Amino acid sequence: MRTITVIGASLAGLHTALALRAEGYEGRLVIVGEEHHRPYDRPPLSKEFLTGALTAEKLSLADAEEIAELDADWLLGTRAEGLDPPAGSVTLAGGRTLATDGVVIATGATPRTLPGEPLEGVHTLRTLDDAAALREDLSRGQVRVVVIGAGFIGAEVASSCATLGHNVTVVEAADAPLLPQLGARMAAFCADLHTDHGVTLLTGTGVRGLHADGVPGSGQGGRVGWVELADGRFLPADVVLVGIGARPATDWLTGSGLALDDGVVCDAGGVTALPGVVAVGDVARTAGRRAEHWTSAMESAAVAARNLLAGATVQTYTALPYFWSDQYGIRIQLAGHRGPHDTVRLVEGAPEDRSFLAVYERDGTTTAVLAANRPRPFTRARRELTREGGLAAV
Repeated sequence: MRTITVIGASLAGLHTALALRAEGYEGRLVIVGEEHHRPYDRPPLSKEFLTGALTAEKLSLADAEEIAELDADWLLGTRAEGLDPPAGSVTLAGGRTLATDGVVIATGATPRTLPGEPLEGVHTLRTLDDAAALREDLSRGQVRVVVIGAGFIGAEVASSCATLGHNVTVVEAADAPLLPQLGARMAAFCADLHTDHGVTLLTGTGVRGLHADGVPGSGQGGRVGWVELADGRFLPADVVLVGIGARPATDWLTGSGLALDDGVVCDAGGVTALPGVVAVGDVARTAGRRAEHWTSAMESAAVAARNLLAGATVQTYTALPYFWSDQYGIRIQLAGHRGPHDTVRLVEGAPEDRSFLAVYERDGTTTAVLAANRPRPFTRARRELTREGGLAAV
């Protein structure tokens, strides 16, 4: 391959580019990124960056020497708008086309939003610019923050806002935070973390709409002032964070011939059905599963790079899913495939002590491990689960 183009200049795209060079690829390497920033670390955006403990400069995923050694052509602030694999071309915003022999799709995911007219003070959190705008809104003194969605992003933003001294309310449609991921017993632990720190948690109700400042329902436009819940209640709000999940950024691939189904469909090695095209990170639906986790995005990049250069699937990515979340000074870690009917068993510690190790089990076999502020026991349990292979969720 004379030219390989990486579409997406974030964690997965950067690590695929690095892996291509490590594998000995010496051809032209083009990296296209919609943002104007060089690759940066996203997890701190909802935590240390939001609270001001970390600057944007500290988020960089590669230093100047690593960027230079990569010897890539960077097209930042440039959106990809089409892919024509048979012609070997990528269409960019403005109609420009790139000729390429191989393509790495690493466009990530896009936050879901609520319907209605845009209002000032309403935020999603995915990019550095998103985080900077939210941080600016939170710098206007003590404000009333409503976080819609108690998933990982929502919980971390709520934690950061509480740390900054804001009046925080979290609205979650499910009966408890992170209920699908953790199950009822451990979701109750996450609910307690919110209320322990003075955050109001409203569960079992969705959001009907957002309204401008003034009388609720009096019109649209301007700055947000109210959040209308599905049960008819109105919550006053100066700042709103919408954290209701994300969808894979695949709109630009419509008509490309790639199979799209909640992401770019590919095998366990990131290889698509079209020659010379692989997918990595949040946009990839790998072997029937799409994961929005930092670790898998980084680790699977090397596998996809090797397969792209080989022209076939010569390696697969088989690591168990792993993620962590920092909330209210507690590090929550989960590894494995928890199924909806798995039972949870405490191994050490207790949720009420805010420090524990637990395992999920199915038919006497461990499927996943969960910990709160127990990093070393968790690492040992995760290692053992990896050796045993774990079970797939059913």
